[in-house]
Amino acid sequence: MRRLFAILALLGAVSIGAPAWAEDKPAVATETPTAVAAPAATPASEPAATTAASAAPAAAAATPAPVANKGDNAWIMTSAALVILMSIPGLALFYGGLVRTKNMLSVLMQVFVTFSLISVLWVIYGYSVAFTEGSGFFGVLDKIFLKGITVDSVAATFSKGVVVSELAYVIFQGAFAAITCGLIVGAFAERAKFAAILVFMVIWFTLSYLPMAHMVWYWAGPDAYLDAATGEAATKTAGFLFQKGALDFAGGTVVHINAAVAGLVGAIVIGKRIGYGRESMAPHSLTFTMIGASLLWFGWFGFNAGSALEASGGAALAMVNTWVATACAAMSWMLAEWMIKGKPSMLGAASGAVAGLVAITPAAGFVGVVGAIVIGLLAGVVCLWGVNGLKRLLGADDSLDVFGVHGVGGMLGAILTGVFAAPSLGGTGVYDYVLNKVGDYDMTAQVISQLWGVGTVIVWSGVVSLVVFKLVDMVIGLRVPEEEEREGLDITSHGESAYHY
Repeated sequence: MRRLFAILALLGAVSIGAPAWAEDKPAVATETPTAVAAPAATPASEPAATTAASAAPAAAAATPAPVANKGDNAWIMTSAALVILMSIPGLALFYGGLVRTKNMLSVLMQVFVTFSLISVLWVIYGYSVAFTEGSGFFGVLDKIFLKGITVDSVAATFSKGVVVSELAYVIFQGAFAAITCGLIVGAFAERAKFAAILVFMVIWFTLSYLPMAHMVWYWAGPDAYLDAATGEAATKTAGFLFQKGALDFAGGTVVHINAAVAGLVGAIVIGKRIGYGRESMAPHSLTFTMIGASLLWFGWFGFNAGSALEASGGAALAMVNTWVATACAAMSWMLAEWMIKGKPSMLGAASGAVAGLVAITPAAGFVGVVGAIVIGLLAGVVCLWGVNGLKRLLGADDSLDVFGVHGVGGMLGAILTGVFAAPSLGGTGVYDYVLNKVGDYDMTAQVISQLWGVGTVIVWSGVVSLVVFKLVDMVIGLRVPEEEEREGLDITSHGESAYHY
């Protein structure tokens, strides 16, 4: 009982206290920005919640505030529901089918409760830290418990004068945060303490997910880019990687690489499963894995196409790219495996589909269909190497190949976004909100910006994850005892079984 109280106390202290220092950030300036040089083409990253009144100068105060379009609102809320479907039951079933029978329920529990925990933390302080103006790395606590957000509050989209209801934006982004944390559990499935996982998630969410979301996706919104002076001033208030020009349409860095690095660190720190490399650890139900992969594919349309934030042609482009890249990756993984092993496998096709979904995520709204096809075909083959050759090189027991698929696929997609976003290759280019047109595209500069994003998330998530895992291990321990691991976590951790014979 004392241990339970200690765990609850640690959870409460971290969830409320960890971001409190952000309140020390200086307040947002209210004076008119001074004149500065015109900015380069501004990347169309995901916007932060902002009202039209705060984005416009005082001279335009009399202009009526834009009203959210009901169609756009409906699309964002539908997309949020699709992302939730990706997590529960999609990710849970995909992961659950890949573990042994004795651990099926434990994985379902870890994903389900992680989703619930992060959803609560997102409303309490997560949204505020990620999507308010502060430093280049963290927002502030102005919107703690969604303070000040009403049914009339609006959030910016990618189009000037077009907004969506901020509450719809809150749940859409919250679903992203929840599934990101859920992805991590697959790397150390079948051997971690349930309490340790929950404590880790609270701290990692606070110190890794939230700053990465802020760095990549926070900006003042397109209405702030009225001229060279206001545009330059607005860019300076954006997240660190947004200012670097990194493009991430729907979460290649924020979600996939971020989670994959955390999972790999966890797999190394916790250690290999008992019997790894000597005993059979084959998936107990590829039927569930196929169902889970199919739900992921279905829900991913909300994940990627929803990130357009409007029911528009841009959303349709992201949807088509998500559809075709995933299909290409499923085929390329299956065919490559068929050539190597002599038989095509259901596991290979499903894994290839997920690899394609991951790789197209950062590029979905920026590349053309040909770019999506190339990214998908490469993702299937490269991620197949990631879960075989690279995994052997790393020597870690990444149980469900989180790093091999989400890490490798996320890096591939993020870097290739810089290539195939080029208008000359069918991409959309990068929109310049000062000039109100697509700017001149410099592929080399954009790839360098993409590398900034990839490198930053690897270092940030790696360092945070290592420190947090070590801290949790010292306080409550990360791994279950050997006898409990051998018996299975369903019974020893939860007192239940997924199946009764």
